[in-house]
Amino acid sequence: IVLWNPQVKDYTCTDNGDGTCTITGYTGAGGVVTIPGTISNLQVRSIGDFAFNQCSSLTSVAIPDSVTNIGDFALQGCSNLTTVTIGTNVTSMGNGTFTGCSSLANVMIPNSVTSIGDSMFAGCSSLTAIAVDTNNSAYSSLDGVLFDKSQTILIAFPGGKAGNYTIPNSVTNIGNGAFEGCLSLTGLIIPDGVTRIEDWMFAGCSSLTSLVIPDGVVSIGYCSFYGCSSLTNMVIGKSVATIGDDAFYGCSSLIAIAVDTNNSAYSSLDGVLFDKNQTILIAFPGGKAGSYTIPNSVTCVGDWAFASRTNLTSVTIPASVTNIGYEAFIDCSSLMATVVDTNNPVYSSADGFLFDKSQTTLIQCPGGKAGSCTIPASVTNIGFEAFAGCPNLTGVHFKGSAPAANGRVFCRMMPDGALRDCTYATVYYLPGTTGWTNTLGGSPAVLWNPHAQVDANFGVKTNGFGFTISGSTNLVIVTEVCTNLLNPVWSPMATNTLTGGWSYFGDPSWTNYPVRFYRFRSL
Repeated sequence: IVLWNPQVKDYTCTDNGDGTCTITGYTGAGGVVTIPGTISNLQVRSIGDFAFNQCSSLTSVAIPDSVTNIGDFALQGCSNLTTVTIGTNVTSMGNGTFTGCSSLANVMIPNSVTSIGDSMFAGCSSLTAIAVDTNNSAYSSLDGVLFDKSQTILIAFPGGKAGNYTIPNSVTNIGNGAFEGCLSLTGLIIPDGVTRIEDWMFAGCSSLTSLVIPDGVVSIGYCSFYGCSSLTNMVIGKSVATIGDDAFYGCSSLIAIAVDTNNSAYSSLDGVLFDKNQTILIAFPGGKAGSYTIPNSVTCVGDWAFASRTNLTSVTIPASVTNIGYEAFIDCSSLMATVVDTNNPVYSSADGFLFDKSQTTLIQCPGGKAGSCTIPASVTNIGFEAFAGCPNLTGVHFKGSAPAANGRVFCRMMPDGALRDCTYATVYYLPGTTGWTNTLGGSPAVLWNPHAQVDANFGVKTNGFGFTISGSTNLVIVTEVCTNLLNPVWSPMATNTLTGGWSYFGDPSWTNYPVRFYRFRSL
């Protein structure tokens, strides 16, 4: 039994068993492409899911009239695609069909189309208008925006359409991802009839500075304002009863989240979003800067509550907080310390790091940490993504044996599935500790064992007092000096890389001091 999977030139078309086939792959040179209506005597009926995914060489594509269905993400990421001609018999277009087609300038939906998926034009930043055949019975276009026929549902806003926009009063529903990746949209007014802000609805609208949410909105979805980096203020209306996780992630200019005082589910204090009773801290505004002390009423810090708040420098956690949510403090690039009240029964802090009470689990490294840090010997477990988003951290020194590392340690999985915010630090461990291999959570692990050799190179030489430093290959060693061990002030003098396991250190100014002491530290 052999799979009937004929290829003609640059296409792979899978037999549907009824005299038709579905294009599932394309390996051609790109440019201007006209998809054939027939391949190996089979009529091309469908463009399959991801069939032309990431074909950045495509500049123009014509879909034949034989095609009735275009699958999910069929042309996703075709970043140089400028024009597309959709066949006159296409009835269905899947989710994200043209997602990331950043050069697509215009598109015409033929009258045959009766089904369009979510986020079909997300990230089409050159698309200024979506046209619809006037004879289409399911869809329509008004001022370049895609609606259902009766214009009660706004399906897709063209990503290249610039300036402010007022949604027509007839609209009661906005589709998932309708405004996703609209880089030039600066302001938006939503009519009173809309009740839901769907998942990812305004994600990536980086120029959006103002938004009026009507009182009729009852829910705000997951990642709904993800990456709205120019948004400065947000008002949660009186009817909002649910707000999804990470709704305000990446809103780096948002200085306050206000809540209507008549809202029965949520409240705001000093611009921070809480539940009504202020026992749950839900979201800290990304543009709010400096230090912050969590109120004593709070018992729970929500998932991603402080994530990616790049202006935050320190957080003080009171004794009342007994639950800190998933990735609550991740990717805070200016955060130098989390400080936990010593009376807190669940959590503790040391050197700015967040631990459990017994300091056996390291929960989060503050994102502003730079250089090297030292982890107590008590630590036996590293929390999920504990070091992700610490870009200036170069070395992590463990005093104890190898801890358990649950999944990712040094990288973060973003809501879009990509690994980002990786910390490229070297892990160091001490002689006599156990369980170590050459990596920890994907980062290299190296034995920290530098020492000065007492050999022929030790002592006074022509270039001053010196010695050979030996240890693990490629260790980077900073040699520091001081003149008084009772009140030591250590100053860095030289940096040596132990190429091949050794390097020579010399002190040409040793005669200027009656006594001088030396020690090693990491870079």
